Amino acid sequence: MLKFRFVAFHIAFLVAVIWVPWTTESLWLGFALYWIRMFGVTAGYHRYFAHRSYKTSRTFAFILAWIAQSSAQRGVIWWASNHRHHHRYSDLPEDLHSPVTSSLFHAHVGWLWDSKSYEYRKNATDLERCPELVWLNQYPMIPAFVLAIVCYLWMDWSGVVYGFGISTIVLFHGTFTINSLTHVWGKRRFNTKDDSRNNVWLAIITMGEGWHNNHHRYMRSVRQGFYWWEFDPTYYVLSVLSWVGIVWDFRSIPSEVLSEGMETNSLTVS
Repeated sequence: MLKFRFVAFHIAFLVAVIWVPWTTESLWLGFALYWIRMFGVTAGYHRYFAHRSYKTSRTFAFILAWIAQSSAQRGVIWWASNHRHHHRYSDLPEDLHSPVTSSLFHAHVGWLWDSKSYEYRKNATDLERCPELVWLNQYPMIPAFVLAIVCYLWMDWSGVVYGFGISTIVLFHGTFTINSLTHVWGKRRFNTKDDSRNNVWLAIITMGEGWHNNHHRYMRSVRQGFYWWEFDPTYYVLSVLSWVGIVWDFRSIPSEVLSEGMETNSLTVS
């Protein structure tokens, strides 16, 4: 059923562009929603819920989870649990989406249809203590449906197709490149046990997530671009939010890790 829904979503909106004309406003809406929801994925799903790399209030945590789930990438607890599992078994046979032990297709989207991706794991009990997150996780598509309705009320079908639908499809695959391409394409600054790599192009389209080898070396850091020249917009936005007290207690990169990265530079290039 999930495989059918995922494929049907792509087909429905890609076919809809034949009949529904785009407008400048709907394209700008799609552009804005891509970046807003990408921030929900990177700052919410990933850096906060999966790794707890900073602190925030339960109210803002709920807002982050809502924005993230409006990307239609399922529930916050499910996402964080699968990602924690990935770090524990990165590029080992137990990894749910490794292009090293499986195919690039499986690492990118095929894992979504693997029953193992929906097994319950006791690695996100900290999130399960928050009833509002449990509720969101039980009804993962509500934020996406609400967003689609808002797009329709604002810009009619053009808003739904381009502002919501096409934007969501691009967001799917932008996010999934971190599962697939950052384990086969890029440079390795750190000699980690997996095959994670840094890729500046993927960092651009994912607001800083492309510094994946950095992240696998020290996953607790709120920054994934460890050095000033590594583009990390998610960290920049979080820094601004910290100025007004919305987020706080950033986990920083240990000096010895920074020194190690400068000494080794890039280990391999592919």
